[in-house]
Amino acid sequence: KLGNLPPKQPAFKPLPFTPAPDQEHSISKDKFFLDSKTDEEIELEDDLHLYDNRFLQEYNKKRLAEMRKSIQVARFGSVVLISSSDFVREVSQIGSDVWIVVLLYTNGYAECSVLMKCLEELVVKYPGTKFVKIVSTDCLLNYPDYNLPTLLVYNNGAVIANFVGLRRFRQRSTSEGVALTLCQSDHVLNSGHDGIDKLRDFVIERLWRSLIKKVVRNMKTMMVDHQV
Repeated sequence: KLGNLPPKQPAFKPLPFTPAPDQEHSISKDKFFLDSKTDEEIELEDDLHLYDNRFLQEYNKKRLAEMRKSIQVARFGSVVLISSSDFVREVSQIGSDVWIVVLLYTNGYAECSVLMKCLEELVVKYPGTKFVKIVSTDCLLNYPDYNLPTLLVYNNGAVIANFVGLRRFRQRSTSEGVALTLCQSDHVLNSGHDGIDKLRDFVIERLWRSLIKKVVRNMKTMMVDHQV
């Protein structure tokens, strides 16, 4: 009354309520919709609905297959130490879809350490290939140290190739050099992906490019050090 208070807020009024459509009205509307369609149109819509369901089923199957394959690939990715009792299960009984590289080594042998480092780099790039290591005398009794390191390549329970001594890799005692030697006759290395990666020529070309880049990088480093 005296004008020293702000005006009051207007009273709250809810929005008008609109009742849901009557079920009978909805049924009659659907009936009208169906009556307006011919038998051919109704059959076509049913076929499209069935096609959508089949498409979703096929898509789900494909995704599950990809997930299973990625899980299988994820099993590898490191050079696994095995013993003589593990050899049959880890190597001989593996199917033809997996290539296995077995390193025979002994502790304290410098050339074995060089090859081991190369395999540790390769196993990260090619987790679809299984890499294992075993002490040479655990695998072959009285195996001479002058044959170390030795690489055995297995597939479907059989020895496909063997590389005795680091000299088999000549001056290419790098991960790329070892990879090129392994891929001479078969597609041993597998990154775990389908498609062109399974072609041996593609893998070899990629390895050569990587090797050339590494040589050029090392030469640049040597030139900089020489200038300093």
